[in-house]
Amino acid sequence: MRARSSFSFVIAALLLVVAFSATAQERRMILSGDILSPAYEGWWPNDDGTFKLFFGYMNSNWEEEFDVDVGQRNYFSVVEPGQLDDITVDGYDFSQADRGQPTHFYPRRNPFLFTIDVPADFGEKELVWTLQGRSSHTGRAYGTLKPDYRIDPQVISTEVGGAFGSLDDRLRTNIPPELTLDGEAFRTVRVGQPLDLAVMVKDPDNLPARSQRPVPRTPEQIYRPPQSIVVSSGPGERFSWTVYRGPADRATFEPTQMKTYMDSRVYANSPWSPPFTIPLPPEGNRWSSQVTFDTPGEYVLRGIASDGSMFTYQNVTVTVTR
Repeated sequence: MRARSSFSFVIAALLLVVAFSATAQERRMILSGDILSPAYEGWWPNDDGTFKLFFGYMNSNWEEEFDVDVGQRNYFSVVEPGQLDDITVDGYDFSQADRGQPTHFYPRRNPFLFTIDVPADFGEKELVWTLQGRSSHTGRAYGTLKPDYRIDPQVISTEVGGAFGSLDDRLRTNIPPELTLDGEAFRTVRVGQPLDLAVMVKDPDNLPARSQRPVPRTPEQIYRPPQSIVVSSGPGERFSWTVYRGPADRATFEPTQMKTYMDSRVYANSPWSPPFTIPLPPEGNRWSSQVTFDTPGEYVLRGIASDGSMFTYQNVTVTVTR
């Protein structure tokens, strides 16, 4: 009886492990129905004595996208320490709510997506981002100046898997690309009318320098699991437009833009996706494209220039009329 009981216990334990593993694997690949969470990435000092706080988010879905307007479900608050630790406490204040955060949320990890400057006397206050993708889940990210959250360009690079995950000390002083928009940052266009977009991108320090690893070709190479906690991408200048505010499915870019979020699935048109290789910059480093909208409204497009480790952003606000 004792042997049979021990055997039954072992079988039950194995079944539990298998069930847990299957559930865990299934969670990693949920296409829709999962949560959206804001993320505080860290801070660094500005030359004028103020501080720059970095934010991003994690959409746990692999395909579902969210549109959450600034308001009761998407807002910032400046509070005293611990004031909004209780997630049920409403911290909404119209005057503080809009800090330039996105209202369209792409799948997966979107790190270091925007920054907010706080004054030199910010002290121990907290800049809190409250975000609700689903009515059943409210997430908060607590931006503080605690020493453990101080970052530098090398930290950003490692967090996004830049330069194939390199820990090169030179990345601590990496300069982000220079990004210049052709034309005005506020545009008006009709539904169905293509809007021309063009930018100039230049990497002033050529760091990290462009390099290529052998392109994976066999199924074993392409589908090999990541070798590190953070999926990596190659170094080299690149640029893409995204929809930062407004419904992204109402905007069509030509040519199709490479993804700027960390989609590591194969053939996903993402710098983090095998067997993707970073394309060479266009002639003169001038990136040209068009966008067409099928629904009127207010949209904010965000152009993202990257060297694979650091990012520079440019917004274009578009009023789409009938």
